[in-house]
Amino acid sequence: QNISFQASNPGQFENDSDALWQRGPVPETIAYHGRVGINTDAPDEALVVCGNAKVMGRVMHPSDSRAKQNIREVDTNEQLRRITQMRLVEYDYKPEFASVMGIKDT
Repeated sequence: QNISFQASNPGQFENDSDALWQRGPVPETIAYHGRVGINTDAPDEALVVCGNAKVMGRVMHPSDSRAKQNIREVDTNEQLRRITQMRLVEYDYKPEFASVMGIKDT
């Protein structure tokens, strides 16, 4: 029994001007200049995942101590003075945002 497969070029969409995927600057990387949606066709951020995501490694975030150096203690009295000048707010999520994000307690 013969089985045939037909695949499209992943770097080519309706026309060449729609090809936003590019090889990255270092080996084994690719880059996409635009928004990416997984399980959504309307991503409103650089990456939107509607569903669970599994990470088999580390996730680095700018607040991660592994990304910092010269970490030192600060004058707590000065920092408390600054905090008293901050604008603190409470808020409710907009219903349309909460429903899309699966948030029950808005």
